[in-house]
Amino acid sequence: MPPVSSPPSLSPSDLAPPIVAGLISVIVNYGGTFILVFQAAKVAGLSPELTASWVWSVSIGVGLTGIYLSWRFREPIITAWSTPAAAFLVTALATTPYAEAVGAYLISAAAFVALGLSGYFEKVVRLIPPGIASGLLAGILLQFGIGAFGGASVDPLLVGLLIIAYLVLKRFIPRYAIVSILVLGLAFLTAQGRVDLAGLQFKLAAPVFTAPDFSLNALLSVALPLFLITLTGQYMPGMLVLRNDGFRTSANPIVTVTGLGSLIMAPFGSHAFNIAAITAAICTGKEAHEDPSKRWIAGIAAGVFYVLVGVFGVALAAVFMAFPATFITTLAGLALLGTIGGSLASAMADPRSREAALITFLASSAKISLLGIGGAFWGLVIGLVAYVILHGRLPRRVSVEGARPSAVGRGGAE
Repeated sequence: MPPVSSPPSLSPSDLAPPIVAGLISVIVNYGGTFILVFQAAKVAGLSPELTASWVWSVSIGVGLTGIYLSWRFREPIITAWSTPAAAFLVTALATTPYAEAVGAYLISAAAFVALGLSGYFEKVVRLIPPGIASGLLAGILLQFGIGAFGGASVDPLLVGLLIIAYLVLKRFIPRYAIVSILVLGLAFLTAQGRVDLAGLQFKLAAPVFTAPDFSLNALLSVALPLFLITLTGQYMPGMLVLRNDGFRTSANPIVTVTGLGSLIMAPFGSHAFNIAAITAAICTGKEAHEDPSKRWIAGIAAGVFYVLVGVFGVALAAVFMAFPATFITTLAGLALLGTIGGSLASAMADPRSREAALITFLASSAKISLLGIGGAFWGLVIGLVAYVILHGRLPRRVSVEGARPSAVGRGGAE
């Protein structure tokens, strides 16, 4: 690895936007998808101690890998648990003994370590045309943008307040618009008595070790799908989020570090963690900081918040999950507006790839699900097929530096 470059000087005013961006990404993750982990734990018949250990292991692992990668490469490298894998486990754990599932987690994690060390994944990422990548990201995030306004039919007062406040603040203090609506929304919910923390007890989580058991059935029915779902549903769009905002770190160390972290935490219940996609976009765009070279603070902040949740086990996760769904969807959608707009602009910028990029955008926003694989993968496949048919071939190689005008940092090729 090349030596770490000296971080740019930071003033106190530089800290608030990226820290809040990191906090929002954590709130969206726990409030939006973490319920899948609890559902999978219930299906598996796990005890409260094993469930708390799962929360501990995945939260601590995600936090530490995100902190390390963001600090090491001075980029907002946001890690998260594999959401599509958690959804898959809701059904898979019903027929797989927990010890065998842990063995499958270890095999899948080891495969990611091998993939990262091989360097092949980075080569695949570089073959994707920039317009296709931007169209994919815009399609993935479209539902969140729609969600910012869709909640108005359920909770018009809260959603209306947040949207109007966002527009006013965006005009007068754009740098602090997201920070302000987060505080305003929490104050509004508290005044309405909709956030009740009276019964909250902060108890330290205790990791519980489970000896893995290996079987051919778990290898084929859990480990292999877990690897493929996480690779196509998380790593691929996650890397394209970084590329779309001009960050250049190679995929190789990211896949290796998160795979190694998953390997270490698997015996304590962690199913898989990886680079984030949707919640990463909250931290990689302009809302996190106007200066891209200072957005890495958001990665550090997100990691710290994840570690705090892990230390206190289920308690803080329950706090985030207690927020009204309309608050989380509206907050996420508003925080991602800039990224959605920038992605659409980038997708349509090059006339040669515009039609293929548009097809990618529409296909990925359609949320296709085939063979147990989610819409991000199929949107990318359809877009690449369209590009090949329209142009006769893919670009020979899209360099990391040439994909977009680089916003920050130095290459992390390894």
